[in-house]
Amino acid sequence: MSELIALDIDLGPDLEAALRRHVDARRAICVLDRRLSPRQRDAQISALGATQLDDGSGPITLGGGRPVDAEVGLVMLTSGSSGVPKAAELTWDALVASAAMTQSALRHQAAPVWYPCLSATHIGGLAVLLRAILADGALVWGDAQDIGDGPRRGATHVAVVRTQLARHDLSGYETVLLGGARPPYELAENVVTTWGMTETGSGIVYDGYPLAGVNVASVDGELLVRSPTLFRSYRDAERPRALGPDGRDDWFPTGDAGEVDAGRVRVRGRLAYVINTGGEKVWPEDLEAALASVAVVRDVAVAGVADEEWGERVVALVVTDGSRCDDELRAVAAERIGPWAKPKEIRYVTAIPRTSNGKVRRSDLAHLF
Repeated sequence: MSELIALDIDLGPDLEAALRRHVDARRAICVLDRRLSPRQRDAQISALGATQLDDGSGPITLGGGRPVDAEVGLVMLTSGSSGVPKAAELTWDALVASAAMTQSALRHQAAPVWYPCLSATHIGGLAVLLRAILADGALVWGDAQDIGDGPRRGATHVAVVRTQLARHDLSGYETVLLGGARPPYELAENVVTTWGMTETGSGIVYDGYPLAGVNVASVDGELLVRSPTLFRSYRDAERPRALGPDGRDDWFPTGDAGEVDAGRVRVRGRLAYVINTGGEKVWPEDLEAALASVAVVRDVAVAGVADEEWGERVVALVVTDGSRCDDELRAVAAERIGPWAKPKEIRYVTAIPRTSNGKVRRSDLAHLF
């Protein structure tokens, strides 16, 4: 068994140094979100089951934690966009595989040099650091709020979420990995879209195609994954398993709907949130991407609300520049998806609840109805 060290250190060189110490000693780690209140922080530590705390000055023993098996290198909470976060355990082998596979996929003339700017409490942010610690990546540190400065400092690669992509000029990077929420329709040539989750050890599908060594299949409309980067288990539950197209039961059911056609993966969104309206299916993320293309729209979320006539009616929650745009929203929904996708109701709100990595917090949308 091994201690689980909770790192209470801001994103920066000190966090990198602490990670290197614990990785070299093969001590399992988790990373705390320093933006949380003391009460939320205690809840996070409890959910992770950390046994020790390291704020940069050395480990301090915590009460109530639970050691992990020696093969476990990381415990991380899932995003919680579809409910209460779960603590996933990833092995050292999975972490090494993820770092190596990503570096190999993105290598051109030289190994990628990364500019860290995503929170290390999420797999997309921590994976950037681990590519330097477990593989041949390099890190260039600077102001995480000034992402556009990375190329001037020597960075060639950066991983961002959609909000950062919209706010910063990232044209100087060789490659921009985009994760989190559904990407916009139009992307610069240097942007690579990714799909993955905490349970898959970060992104495993780039621009629609699985990384080498990753298998993705669609069974009954659900995407299943088999990969050396998969998590081992949750802290309180075994890893779910599903029967794949090859008859083996070692596939992970992701809970995402999608198709795989000639090797290309199309992700539709979470199965739990598909809207069935008048017998037609509407995927919230597809419709959100369409509605977001209207010029005055700043943010948008879509949900289904019970309706006696339609089964569920499509409701759009929209943040704009102050304009109302009902006709434009319904027109683009009909054009890009179909007439059944036109919102029956449009509500103008001041903000959409999102996780820190940009995903709509769908469990919180009911509060806006």
